Amino acid sequence: MHPIKYVWAIRAILYKPFFKQIGSLTYIGKPLFIEGCKNISIGKRTRIFPNVRIEAIGDGQVVIGNNCAIEQNVHLTSGTMLRIEDDVTIAADTFITSIDHEYRDVSKSVMDQGHLLSETVIGQGSFLGYGVAIQAGTHLGKHCVVGTHSVVKGNFPDYCVLVGCPARVIKKYNIQNGQWESTNL
Repeated sequence: MHPIKYVWAIRAILYKPFFKQIGSLTYIGKPLFIEGCKNISIGKRTRIFPNVRIEAIGDGQVVIGNNCAIEQNVHLTSGTMLRIEDDVTIAADTFITSIDHEYRDVSKSVMDQGHLLSETVIGQGSFLGYGVAIQAGTHLGKHCVVGTHSVVKGNFPDYCVLVGCPARVIKKYNIQNGQWESTNL
């Protein structure tokens, strides 16, 4: 392990009393912006790199599983439940939320209209490429791969590859033959 990561591991231990949970062998880079740390759980062996922002707003919860990697400049924000399951990799400059801003009343600023909350789940073993945006209410299945700069909203099955804006499934894993197959979209 790189020497700086030992410092990050010590930081995770020092943060432990302030969070709902931080698992063993987790390390956390600095700087880090945290809001609502009592509603944030981080599993074992999870790596959080510098410049990450994690917000559990109001009753919102952020649950990060075991053995996850969250790279630089990632922003996680939740007003309800945002769950990242075990073994997920999130590349840099990615945004994941369970909050949408209300906007229908044109006599008010969007910032004065409140939030629409929808649970967001990133399935076990998924990989989110650089600069991905995961919108509120998204449910990714297990082992989904999301391409760079994709914008994702909706429900997606296990073992698929998504790309684009809006993201669409371009490949699915065929369990019978053990191959990734194009969806011909």
